[in-house]
Amino acid sequence: MTVETGPEAQLEPSAQSSLSTAAARNLATTTKSAPQMQEITSRWLLRMLPWVETKGGTYRVNRRLSYTVGDGLIEFVQDGAGVRVVPRELGELALLRGFEDVEVLTAIADRCVQRDFRAGEVLAERGTRAERIHLIAHGRIKQTSVGKYGDDVAVAVLADGDRFGENALLDSDAKWESTARAETDGTLLVLSRADFDAVLSASPGLRAHVEEFGSRSRRPQTRHGEAEIAMSAGHTGEAVLPGAFVDYELRPREYELSVAQTVLRVHTRVADLFNGPMNQTEEQLRLTVEALRERQEHELVNNREFGLLHNAAFKQRIQTRTGTLTPDDMDELLSRRRGTKLFLAHPRTIAAIGRGFSAYGLYPDHVDLGGQQVPAWRGVPILPCNKIPVSKQGTSSILAMRTGEDNQGVIGLRQTGLPEEHEPGLSVRFMGMSEQAIISYLVTTYYSAAVLLPDALGVLENVQIAPHLG
Repeated sequence: MTVETGPEAQLEPSAQSSLSTAAARNLATTTKSAPQMQEITSRWLLRMLPWVETKGGTYRVNRRLSYTVGDGLIEFVQDGAGVRVVPRELGELALLRGFEDVEVLTAIADRCVQRDFRAGEVLAERGTRAERIHLIAHGRIKQTSVGKYGDDVAVAVLADGDRFGENALLDSDAKWESTARAETDGTLLVLSRADFDAVLSASPGLRAHVEEFGSRSRRPQTRHGEAEIAMSAGHTGEAVLPGAFVDYELRPREYELSVAQTVLRVHTRVADLFNGPMNQTEEQLRLTVEALRERQEHELVNNREFGLLHNAAFKQRIQTRTGTLTPDDMDELLSRRRGTKLFLAHPRTIAAIGRGFSAYGLYPDHVDLGGQQVPAWRGVPILPCNKIPVSKQGTSSILAMRTGEDNQGVIGLRQTGLPEEHEPGLSVRFMGMSEQAIISYLVTTYYSAAVLLPDALGVLENVQIAPHLG
């Protein structure tokens, strides 16, 4: 027998002499992780909100009636995404100044129609018929006209609480003297001349007031359009003290608990045969609860009825100076309220904060929050929240809030002590077994959020977070 010892013999594979690892794994007990889930985030908003027990499922926010007649600005009341004008605030209009019939003012306010507008939209064209007054609840509008040499010249920049087109309510021949174009997204209330005439015809008192206004308008006026007041100063003697009382909002805002629910289904065969080393039902429930909490935080930020982005007062919404975030923008947002507890921003926005500060040679400091170091500005932590939307144009918002019932801030609402409660405010209820041997569990959580005072919550809007190229 001849044994080959050439190069060809050395290239032949040798016979397997031991059990392969692939086969050995069939008999081995593997070390495995619990099911992982990419959707889970830090959920700082849920962790930082003080949660208030809400029995009866409703929380009423009682406030002092707030309106400042005489400051030239009109104040509005928000109810979720809806807006209405405070009737007595219509006294800020020159036409209605001094008119105090609340029922008639309420009738006028009820006829104001809400209109949302977009940046770049033309709201009034110079030279066209003016048939309605516009009350700006939120947003920035620029008025332009034609200059001496035919070019566009800026007339005014109007913002929250301003109005234009007041002369359209009485003059059927009125025309727009300037073009009004929206610089930002926003909301306004529109009152047409026809609707105003309908109230006017039904109110003798209003007709008399309007006639008196016509006579007053022919009197000497100040540069602000107000009638000049003859006055004297330096009087002596005893002054009569006026009486006053504190009035409350007649229709206080009520927050009803919202709900997030799902039905978890587990087959009995899975629960019986594949329950080790990990409990399949418990793992299914754990991931379901995580997803439910993520959805809860999303709703607290974005829900149109109670979400923080939609319930920030218009006067607490500000714009960046240049689009790109600067330390001055953060200071402006911080200065709008006392005792700001936290900033909340999308992670990409936090990165933009770092870039914006670096351009000024500044760097956010860090504070300890529950044993974790987080970035901060002026000692206020800046916390990530990926539920704050980022627009297609690369802009986002930054929330700043004061929290707590004692601080008249932002609070979370929930009700505990639910039947078969799994976590505070979250229950898991057995629903039975189907004919297909599938076990069902109803997983439910009830929640909402309330802003106790308007200055408790502020928003810095239209923050440009996309980095500049080149």
